Amino acid sequence: MKSSLFFLFTGAVWAQSALPPAAPPPSAPAINADTVVATFDNGQKITAGELKTFMAAMPPNMQQSAQRDLRGFVQQFALMHRLAEIAEQAKLDQRSPTRESLAFNRMYVLMNAQLHEVLDGIKVPAADAQTFYTQNQSRFAQVKVKAIYIKFSDNTAGAKDPKQLSEADAEAKITKLRASIVAGADFVKMVKENSEDQTSAAKDGDFGTIRRTDNLPDAIRTAIFNLKTGEVSEPVKQPHGFYLFRAEEISAQPFKEVQDEIVNELKQAHFREYMDQTTRALNLKIENDSFFGDGGGAPTSGR
Repeated sequence: MKSSLFFLFTGAVWAQSALPPAAPPPSAPAINADTVVATFDNGQKITAGELKTFMAAMPPNMQQSAQRDLRGFVQQFALMHRLAEIAEQAKLDQRSPTRESLAFNRMYVLMNAQLHEVLDGIKVPAADAQTFYTQNQSRFAQVKVKAIYIKFSDNTAGAKDPKQLSEADAEAKITKLRASIVAGADFVKMVKENSEDQTSAAKDGDFGTIRRTDNLPDAIRTAIFNLKTGEVSEPVKQPHGFYLFRAEEISAQPFKEVQDEIVNELKQAHFREYMDQTTRALNLKIENDSFFGDGGGAPTSGR
């Protein structure tokens, strides 16, 4: 057997995994859906449409495995049919734990189908997204900044690097630089003469345009977004040095740039509302706390 059960017995029953998001089935030869691809047992037919539909319902990783070996997939498809028929004839579907597993899988798949149906049905009008953007401008703020960076030595290895300042000396130096800049010294000149961030120093201190959602240390994000145009931050300590930031330009990300993010957030908000309403409508009441063995102390939604 060439494929040697290449996807059928790869672990837990795949129906128990989370329902995969809707996706186009893997590419397959373009033949009519009614075309008989193979037969098994005493002439039972397997059509191209049946295989395509079955494959589309499989998790993505299993689709990929099947697509790599279509002949093996057809063999396994027939084997699944045969084994399922044998199990039904033996009434295994009426025995524990198979009966409970079938009930669980049916409930689980239907639950996920309903959740996908709700999510797919949520439509966010463009006007709603625009209103959200207008009312939350601060969330989409972006600041173009320049920076000066002064390193200090890392003593964790047990020996001080003679080429670097101590933390105290680095802080004193950058504090003095800030005072000079506030008093009128040219920021770019200070960058060229002092900054040890080679990347930004090579660009006259340009540190880039920072957005609130960027992956940055909180101290840096806070310092930058507290600045007004032209202002210089207080020294910001990081693990190996201190930064000074100057806000060059403050603006907002264009609506088109964040529209998809806003639409998704509003969809998720509507979805959470649906879930909250559905949960409240359960009117769940615990009738016997002894089942839980916790003295009845754990709160239950809807109780």
